[in-house]
Amino acid sequence: MRRLPLPLFAVAAAVELAGVAADQRALQWIAKPLLAPILIWYLVSRGRRDAVTVALMFATAGDVVLLVPGRLPFLAGMACFLGTQVCLLAAFLRRARPRAVAVAGYAVLWAGLNALLWGHLGALRWPILGYSMALAAMACAATGVSARVGLGGALFLASDLLIGAGAAGLDFAGRDVVVMATYAAALALIATGWACPVPERAAAPPPRGGAAGATVAPVPPQDPLRRR
Repeated sequence: MRRLPLPLFAVAAAVELAGVAADQRALQWIAKPLLAPILIWYLVSRGRRDAVTVALMFATAGDVVLLVPGRLPFLAGMACFLGTQVCLLAAFLRRARPRAVAVAGYAVLWAGLNALLWGHLGALRWPILGYSMALAAMACAATGVSARVGLGGALFLASDLLIGAGAAGLDFAGRDVVVMATYAAALALIATGWACPVPERAAAPPPRGGAAGATVAPVPPQDPLRRR
């Protein structure tokens, strides 16, 4: 059963992409709401019940809301995904801190992209400004966890950047398919990367020349989420 979620996720993602490419709303309503819950199943089956699973719950709500057209559902979906980014950010920072070069790079990227899109966003500019700040912070923090999670954070940012470009009227053929492909890949990379155990530090060998019969105190297990 532990091997089942990822193949199911691949099938759901393929159906969703087919639905987006063919503009079949029925397929999208069937497949898109399954993406994050399947990954919640995957994480729970590996003993992960933490902020990342909560983040995927917010993502599920956002996926459903964004299936409804209109500005109000768009803002509601953005609010749901803001919850996703905050939960992911909290989880990632608890495990590790990103390097200064990653912080600087994502800060410059965030400022540059918002400057580029600012004049095209109209009334959406302030909500997108706040959401994109949380998104960039999450992507930056993801780099401190592992290469896989870092790539997932970068793809999440790329996917939402393309959504923002569409909101600004900057469209191109196949944009929706690219949005969903990068989003699905981001979720999968973050979930599978997060499920990987953190390597434990090797216990120090007992000192030489110790008294005969002396016992070594057991090393307490380390919390895999604690920053070391």
